[in-house]
Amino acid sequence: MKLTPLGDRVILKQVVAEETTKSGLVIPGQAKEKPQQAEVISVGPGGKVDGEEVEMHVKPGDTVIYSKYAGTEVKFDEEEYIIVRQNDILAIVEN
Repeated sequence: MKLTPLGDRVILKQVVAEETTKSGLVIPGQAKEKPQQAEVISVGPGGKVDGEEVEMHVKPGDTVIYSKYAGTEVKFDEEEYIIVRQNDILAIVEN
């Protein structure tokens, strides 16, 4: 089975949170905050969305930063994903 987004939606897989700080401190599970950084897994076709033409600016494999409370969390084939609208993506992380 395959998960395919519609319209201007993007499927993200959250980047695994660091368990240790740069100084070597271990972060307990309950104190960890979910990262807002994710990898783009799949991108919708764009096109006309809500009467406006939408061009998709992200592509599979991009690392992005998205809005804190954006999207819908889904579990598919034992993996957890977040489906967001392209507008909820704030930046593309470039190396």
